[in-house]
Amino acid sequence: MRNFLAITSLLLSLQAVAQLEEARRITKALCASSFHGRGYVNKGDSLAAEFLKTEFQKLGVEAYKGSYFQHFNLDVNTFPNEMEIIHEGKKLNPGLDFSINPSSVGRKGNLQLYEISAQQALNLDTLESVITQVIQSEFEEDVAFLFDMTIVPSDTAKLLREIVTELAVYFPVVEVVNEKFTWSVGRSERFLPYLQIQDYALNKAGVLALNIDSEFLKDYETKNVIAYIPAKNKCAKTVLFTAHYDHLGRMGKDTYFPGANDNASGTAMLFTMAKYFKENPSELNVMFVAFAGEEAGLVGSKYFVENPILKLKKIQFVINLDIMGSGEDGITVVNGSLFEKEFSMLQEINASKSLLKEVKKRGPAANSDHHWFTEKGVPAFFIYTRGPNKHYHDVFDEYEALSFLEFQDITSLLVEFVHALGYK
Repeated sequence: MRNFLAITSLLLSLQAVAQLEEARRITKALCASSFHGRGYVNKGDSLAAEFLKTEFQKLGVEAYKGSYFQHFNLDVNTFPNEMEIIHEGKKLNPGLDFSINPSSVGRKGNLQLYEISAQQALNLDTLESVITQVIQSEFEEDVAFLFDMTIVPSDTAKLLREIVTELAVYFPVVEVVNEKFTWSVGRSERFLPYLQIQDYALNKAGVLALNIDSEFLKDYETKNVIAYIPAKNKCAKTVLFTAHYDHLGRMGKDTYFPGANDNASGTAMLFTMAKYFKENPSELNVMFVAFAGEEAGLVGSKYFVENPILKLKKIQFVINLDIMGSGEDGITVVNGSLFEKEFSMLQEINASKSLLKEVKKRGPAANSDHHWFTEKGVPAFFIYTRGPNKHYHDVFDEYEALSFLEFQDITSLLVEFVHALGYK
């Protein structure tokens, strides 16, 4: 008997190791430069979608009603080619030394820097006078208005940024900063070049030489990826595991955003769940939805909810997964305070199995793809890990930075949660 238990324990341990290695493989693959940051340059999103489809097929997890894809369209601003700034003979590095507002147009040519102080900017009469003076002056180059955000208090910086944002519609602007860049996806061409440059890379004077290429894509076609495992017995209710697979794409041809934690890791968790429920069918149908367009404003999940491929009233629960690559400090459950009974179930499972350091409750927030389901009255959690890895929407969110410390414990927690839902 003792030998049998030892062998069983060893087999379970080996199975867990294999499970984690498979999750690592998928995460690493999605972070590769060949997927172009899973954005809209070089159709990185479509390449990733095809990869996900193939992975579901490998597991033998079927399409829902004949197709793995749900197509939709969106407008998106991209930076596919040149992304070059030279200042005083030095070439600045995109994503490191400078960033561009994702809703900016491109620009080729020189910009003369002209600094406007916070005091001048916050007095609208003074600001108008300064701008008029610059317009009437004869500069050899076009002017970019410069604002130093490093020397003003945070509350003043917030007010100043509101003014700069309005000004950037009409003039090129530069913010001098000394904080990590956080990028996003632009849905419009609202601004003339709106740049942020690190203070160490700029002396606040002289000329910027720009060679920045942008391309606005109207009605760009992308797609959600959907797979399905029926319940072991015929069942009317379905639990959805969701995660967005898209990320920020490229800032020029040489810089891309890997999006390892956000959200290659959560996408990999879909396949961990799919493998388990393929081998161990639930009392509930289980659907897996990898959303596109999350970084562009929760577009894919909104389309799914407004064009449901199954009746929303048949969804028992949505479990939305994002940032699954750490967990040293536990997990946070958005909507935990909204669905108290289900949150208590999670906490009880976690305590009984001694899995995670903490299962923390958070209220409703429109910060991921669970949001549109909640708005339609569908119960949903958004779960993300907490830990020392703080890379988010930057070029440092790389596969190598992930610990996957609690990936297996989160897997156990979610599996038991779905089983508990099946017996509600």
